[in-house]
Amino acid sequence: MLKIKSLKKSYIQGSHTVEIFEDLNFQVKEAKRVAIMGKSGSGKSTLLSLISGIIKPNSGDIVLNNISYKDMNESQINDFRATNIGFVFQNFHLVSYLNALENVMLPAKVCGIENPKEKAIELLKSVGLEHRIDHLPSQLSGGEKQRVAIARALIHNPKIILADEPSGNLDEETGIAVMDKLFELIKKNNTTLVLVTHSKDVAARCEETYKLVSGNLTRC
Repeated sequence: MLKIKSLKKSYIQGSHTVEIFEDLNFQVKEAKRVAIMGKSGSGKSTLLSLISGIIKPNSGDIVLNNISYKDMNESQINDFRATNIGFVFQNFHLVSYLNALENVMLPAKVCGIENPKEKAIELLKSVGLEHRIDHLPSQLSGGEKQRVAIARALIHNPKIILADEPSGNLDEETGIAVMDKLFELIKKNNTTLVLVTHSKDVAARCEETYKLVSGNLTRC
């Protein structure tokens, strides 16, 4: 499903070069749930951005669903990301002036999916928010916002979900409930998951856990 080959990524900060990844190799099998842990600043979010194609590596390649990023230009990568990847962020990233239903429908509109409204309603029901369809993000609790984000991530049936600390801004009880729903829907849809987390309890729910240290991923 996902192959990272000899990946190198660095940033220029003033007169210094900061190496994030020098020679990263990593694979995730289809429908697996994989957790990535590591200290703040270790490169976890950068790794997700590279997998999504939002940022480019200095060298190396990423292959998702047998498609090499090297073979695509920026426009093609954007289209590929829109149709193949779903995102769940720590800070939700809902559009403030759109209601829950409209937020969930956004990826479907970009991908040209038929009957997006019906699919969005079905997903909101599946996360227990059928009674909040017309509510704006400002009218939703943190847990409700994240459940909307989960529904949005799944509406276009992505090949892979990239989740960056999805329970990080939630209290423990709400976080558990949200993660229960995420894992339930991931399993139901047979979707691959790459999850960045600081929580050992969340990581333990995945089939594989890796620790990111000094630009390398080590199986825990």
